[in-house]
Amino acid sequence: MVDLTGEMAALWAALGPARPDRGRVIQFISATSGEGTSTVAREFARLSAVRARKPVWLIDADLTSQSQQDAVAADPNRYGALGRPAAASPNGSCFFTVQPPMRSRDGAPVADARLLSARPCLGRRLWVSRFRAEVLRAGQRALPMPRGAYWDAMRRHAEAVIIDSPSADRSDLGLALGPFADAVVLVVAAEAADAGATAALKDELASAGARCAGLVFNRSEAEPPKFLRRLTG
Repeated sequence: MVDLTGEMAALWAALGPARPDRGRVIQFISATSGEGTSTVAREFARLSAVRARKPVWLIDADLTSQSQQDAVAADPNRYGALGRPAAASPNGSCFFTVQPPMRSRDGAPVADARLLSARPCLGRRLWVSRFRAEVLRAGQRALPMPRGAYWDAMRRHAEAVIIDSPSADRSDLGLALGPFADAVVLVVAAEAADAGATAALKDELASAGARCAGLVFNRSEAEPPKFLRRLTG
């Protein structure tokens, strides 16, 4: 695996310092599948956790294909061992809702936040979430909440919250979450031929009220990716 520490440090510096009284939410997203968004988000979360004064959270927002906890567990030399799971919401709020709602065996409603857990690593400086997609029944889906209560709660709880969003060609979830992030970073594979897809995603995010703060060209298959420039406009 390529070490992206230098490139993620450049991105950290370009985003500027966080407020001392309020954590920030940073979303990573790509226009198309296979551009390495999860790798970049995970590496940025690791660097953030090393530098931060309070815990950093990596939220795996790909609710149909969870991978971040498995990736961290497979690389203990970089992340340390995963600790025991805990609730991933400080106040019971959640960024998604299951429809039709989950119910227990006795018919009582199950809170959406109970399906989201997190496990610590890096000496409890980094927490990595996992959505229990396997408990959903036929016909049930997890849909994004149209309000930011969860992210506001996490800003009070953590120094940085990193959202690893599914690519826009697979899901609209990233577009729905974008307005609640303090900054959105677009990830583009170095070999990507269609720059128009990224430009279109940037425009869609901006139209939705998201702040597109940066662009990362991911060259992790051949050489370290580089933080190239801040997006303007």
